[in-house]
Amino acid sequence: MALALEARAMKDDLMLGDTPKAMQRRHRLKSVQSRGRLWKHATMADIDGLVGLDELPDLFCFTLVRNPWERTASYYHWLRSQSFEHNSVRLAKTLTFDAFVQHPKTLSSLKASPAAGYMTDASGQERCDLYIRLEHLAHDIAALEAHLGFSLQIPKVNASEKPARWQSLFSNESVDALSKVCANDIQRFGYRFE
Repeated sequence: MALALEARAMKDDLMLGDTPKAMQRRHRLKSVQSRGRLWKHATMADIDGLVGLDELPDLFCFTLVRNPWERTASYYHWLRSQSFEHNSVRLAKTLTFDAFVQHPKTLSSLKASPAAGYMTDASGQERCDLYIRLEHLAHDIAALEAHLGFSLQIPKVNASEKPARWQSLFSNESVDALSKVCANDIQRFGYRFE
């Protein structure tokens, strides 16, 4: 999504993330005093200071969401391919998939980061005009394209090495563990394990 939008970015647009234009423009954010870290997974609360609370009602705010089970399978495989020093990388490289999913740190992290948490501003108000489910991208993106007034070409990049039939990675216990900690997103977006 970032790459698709970046293709239409104007020269003065500020960008967060690790796409080519965002990396070139990173220096523009150095002096910004924000509430949180300005990076590709920044929350609405994090960007307070870059964007003021009074500006948010005039913006069309959207985000991508993903089936929690598939997201976790992808996350595990992505972590295993990383070389930076981080507790989650260490866990993924030393634990089986099932043990990683059921590890208290993994479950705590997933429980602490529901989709609404990314879209809740510094005042505690959820500010999302559109949640786009990756599994229903062609359908869900229509509202964004209507708002923008043009079609988006979404390239598939940054794919992990997870198996296509990621369901086979899970035991009944790990399915249940994620069902509990991700219950809000599962219910809200109609996700199912199969």
